[in-house]
Amino acid sequence: MKFVAIIPARYASTRFPGKPLADMNGKYMIQRVYEQVKKCIQEVYVATDDDRIAQAVTRFGGNAIMTSDKHRSGTDRCYEALTKIAGRFDVVINIQGDEPFIKPEQIEAIMACFDTPDTEIATLVRPFTEEEGFDALFNSNSPKVVLNKKQEAIYFSRSIIPYIRNFSHTEWLKQHTFYKHIGMYAYRSDILKEITALPQSPLEIAESLEQLRWIENGYKIKTGITTQETIGIDTPEDMEKALKFLTEKEELC
Repeated sequence: MKFVAIIPARYASTRFPGKPLADMNGKYMIQRVYEQVKKCIQEVYVATDDDRIAQAVTRFGGNAIMTSDKHRSGTDRCYEALTKIAGRFDVVINIQGDEPFIKPEQIEAIMACFDTPDTEIATLVRPFTEEEGFDALFNSNSPKVVLNKKQEAIYFSRSIIPYIRNFSHTEWLKQHTFYKHIGMYAYRSDILKEITALPQSPLEIAESLEQLRWIENGYKIKTGITTQETIGIDTPEDMEKALKFLTEKEELC
């Protein structure tokens, strides 16, 4: 099976303009993401709507593809990029451009979902731990996922699901394994074409989670399970924490 990784990257961010080009100890953030992905996938592209990002990617030796500035999501941007890449690919992996510490093992976990021939879409989940506590579980910015016995996602929600009846919420993490959604997707190329043609759905609009559109339309989402947390960077404050982590990591090497 032939995989291609596409990293959507926008310059215009409300909370952190120019984020992909933020300096991380001498490298652009987008460069650190690219290099991590390149460790396990040969074909890697950055899909962007900004010349500054495209030029930066070219300077560090990466592949950049210009895409429309009208896309509503990274999924839509990935599909346009796919149509512009020479060659045929069975699966497209959508890598978040703001996670410079993504691990090859996590990418390999999502790739392994396609060992099952009927997998249409795949994503990653991580069990919440008791040490994280209820506040982490309650955080609406960390969507929760319910899985069936085939390790397919039944539903995603910003609310806590399932509700554990007859127990105080302080006991919930002891009574059930709750899963956090890790925002990396992979799609069969033909399925990616189909889902980008779908109109927004009521559940998607309600929760502001695009994957609910796919579930509502009958698509199945296989999940890979990781125990490793990713470190996403949404704000300048997040970047300060990430730089501290990076410096400590480099000092240990």
